[in-house]
Amino acid sequence: MLNHVVLFKFKAYPSDEKQEKLNQLKAALLGLKEKIAELKYIEVGTNYELDAKSFDLCLITHFENEADLKTYAVHPEHLKVVELVKEFTENRAAVDFEF
Repeated sequence: MLNHVVLFKFKAYPSDEKQEKLNQLKAALLGLKEKIAELKYIEVGTNYELDAKSFDLCLITHFENEADLKTYAVHPEHLKVVELVKEFTENRAAVDFEF
């Protein structure tokens, strides 16, 4: 199994707008579970402190293998969510590891 973890740092937004955008991206990410067969597990969490200097949102996904992760990466539904990520965020960090 392959674990794919991504952290997102949102652009500077007023707190209420930031929370709305966090909720929107979280829902879009979680919606991928029903649309992409290769995605075996998904968890999305938001940082409890909205104004922290750390990252704002964490995505944890599991795939059977690297080929499935690559399929996910170019899947049209995933690419729609990537557009939201580009719109809302200023930084991203990712790590992939076997478990």
